[in-house]
Amino acid sequence: MFALALVASICSLTCGGGGTPPSSINLVPAFPGLPSLERPVGLVEVPSHDLFLIVLLDGRLLAIPRDGPWDQPRTVHDQRPKTVTGWERGLLSIALDPDFDRNGYVYAYYSSAEQRNRLVRFGTTGKGDSFAFDPASELLILEVARHQRNHNGGALAFGADGTLWLSVGDGGAEWDAQDRTTLPGSIVRIDVRGATAGSPYRIPPDNPFLDREDVRPEIWAWGLRNPWRMSIDHETSLVWTGDVGWDSWEEINVVRAGGNHGWPLLEGPDCRRPGACNPDRFIAPVHEYGHSWGCAVIGGHVYRGEAFPALRGWYLFSDFCSGLIWALNAADAASGRSVEAALLDVGGYELPGVIAAFAEDSRGELYAVSFDGKRIYRVAPP
Repeated sequence: MFALALVASICSLTCGGGGTPPSSINLVPAFPGLPSLERPVGLVEVPSHDLFLIVLLDGRLLAIPRDGPWDQPRTVHDQRPKTVTGWERGLLSIALDPDFDRNGYVYAYYSSAEQRNRLVRFGTTGKGDSFAFDPASELLILEVARHQRNHNGGALAFGADGTLWLSVGDGGAEWDAQDRTTLPGSIVRIDVRGATAGSPYRIPPDNPFLDREDVRPEIWAWGLRNPWRMSIDHETSLVWTGDVGWDSWEEINVVRAGGNHGWPLLEGPDCRRPGACNPDRFIAPVHEYGHSWGCAVIGGHVYRGEAFPALRGWYLFSDFCSGLIWALNAADAASGRSVEAALLDVGGYELPGVIAAFAEDSRGELYAVSFDGKRIYRVAPP
């Protein structure tokens, strides 16, 4: 276990007026005996099957029993023949259909050939030891063109209303984030219920640009650089994302309908195009930190579990380069104003490994998915 001591000096006395976070937390190995994993980027629980699915960037999905043993993860899908890897490309995210127990659908977002990322749907079969994906069932929902090997974004999440959300990076061409005729640099929201090859999705009637001929109607918000991880708070329905910055600032954003989050005109509080940064045009981050603290933000989740009462209502996030973990008061951030974050420091030899993603199970408990080769950690009280 790794105790994370609160560095209170960077937090105001009330951390933005919403109380104080816990003084320390632990990261506990969630699945003792789990063998070495190569670049895991996601963890998804399948409650009705008593399974967890581990997403590997190389294109594989591994299944482990919820209650163990965990020493022999089983490959339930291998997307490697269709997945391009290297840099920030690969199998980026999966999400279970809200009606999974009836239809068995799983959605995936991955990098394919021809400089494209694909959002697809798979059917699954069996339960327990017989659970598997059906590769022949792959249905293309949406393709997103990208220019380079980085900034793919790539997080999937379903909202309480059944709509599917996708965070899309700018694809390495920063000005695409301000071009609403294309999808890079945006948060996409679509309705995939009843999807077919001829009609893979519908536009929700309350999407903000439904009646604009000059804007892709799939767009919910735009002006993001690389929203690598995104989550939806199931108690408030607020959409959170960590937007990876350029050379100065990392951002935490609460995504607003029709909102322009500023990139590449803005990076954090800095205006990169003097005279073009009227604050009335943009949605400001709820928090940003400079590169003295890290170099690539890893967006997390608002904790809504029961095992750690002092953490309830706090949004946890990390940085890929430094391994630092912060807690941000979600209620304060929901007000739309910038708030301070409390730093949970794991520095030095105690660092358990570079965190690539956070995950949430069906009970609201949080996990940290690490590139240290062996571990997926459960966030626990001290």
